[in-house]
Amino acid sequence: MSATEVIVIGAGVVGLSAALVLQSRGAQVTVLDREGPAAGASAGNAGAFAFSDILPLASPGILRKAPRWLLDPLGPLSVPPAYALRIAPWMFRFWRACQPGRVAQSTVAQAALMELSRTSLTPFLNATSTAGMLRTDGNLQLYESEAEFRASLPCWQARDDHGIAYRHMTAEEMAEIQPGISPRFTHGTFTPGWHSISDPKDYVLALAERFQQGGGRIERADVTTLAATADGVDLGGRRAGHVVVAAGAFSHRIARSLGDRIPLETERGYNTTLPPGAFDLRTQLTFGGHGFVVSSLDSGIRVGGAVELGGLSAPPNYKRADAMLQKAKTFLPELNTEGGEQWMGFRPSLPDSLPVIGPSPASPRVIYAFGHGHLGLTQSAGTSQLVADLVTGQPPAIDLTPFSPSRF
Repeated sequence: MSATEVIVIGAGVVGLSAALVLQSRGAQVTVLDREGPAAGASAGNAGAFAFSDILPLASPGILRKAPRWLLDPLGPLSVPPAYALRIAPWMFRFWRACQPGRVAQSTVAQAALMELSRTSLTPFLNATSTAGMLRTDGNLQLYESEAEFRASLPCWQARDDHGIAYRHMTAEEMAEIQPGISPRFTHGTFTPGWHSISDPKDYVLALAERFQQGGGRIERADVTTLAATADGVDLGGRRAGHVVVAAGAFSHRIARSLGDRIPLETERGYNTTLPPGAFDLRTQLTFGGHGFVVSSLDSGIRVGGAVELGGLSAPPNYKRADAMLQKAKTFLPELNTEGGEQWMGFRPSLPDSLPVIGPSPASPRVIYAFGHGHLGLTQSAGTSQLVADLVTGQPPAIDLTPFSPSRF
């Protein structure tokens, strides 16, 4: 393409990945962010490329678990009472998205985006000189009973239908992959195709450096309004040929200035990163019944997850991070829980568990790329290809109808 100025709003993993792919296709790209690179969820996530997670969070299974989880204010899912009325419309949409027919449609769409992201990842890492940061240690999901394991089997069958490799294991087989797990976990499932990054913050900062080396600019700016013009987009006095909105949990506020009302909510995620050597972790561990994972990063052992649907304004409730860490110590008795650093970040989530990827109904020159929930890192390489296709006028690699901003 000929040189065209594109402004990307958001310097997280999705925004910077899109900026790099656009740059590789000849665009002049500037990235604007209210805080700078890797300041949000892109820095504090679990570091996983979870390509096997094709099942939407909105599902009948989560509806069965939710009442029990909601009774525990420090459990895997919570809604602060002060926020309950405000989030009620989103929760209603979430409930509707849990109907079996809609779950089946979302699974097909999610699987397509996952496959594109998986096949795009290695070329993207090679092009950005970050391939050395990739790890291929797999993931082990753990179950505390025969009943919990049996309840998971339909989900694994759905993954099997999409060609995802996995292996069910006994406690003895799990111990060969990961010693030190409490005997309360009687079953497990190992997913070898689950990859991770050495450290998500380091990765995003490396992308930012690569982008700037290629001539791109990163500026701190709090963009709040957009306006469509005859030949581009106005950002409050600044103009661009195209704008990509990848501002994570703040994206819907920008979209609203164009008249697009997208029901984005914030899953507030918590974690504690323990010093390196806190545990001999050989694969990422998922404690699905408790809503958290344990990951090995260059910066240490990260214990994090859970969902707090509490918006953008309330102060962090770090008791949630403490509760996960205490559980992790019970599940991994040799875990050293001293010296940890706590974190809370905003995951941008839509009620049907699919991101928004596509042009604004108000202007084809504004491309939305947000709402990936827990899967921003995982789907960043695929999303960046789709964004670049939309900006440059090429046919997208997958059907974007399920991800349309107009679907709500």
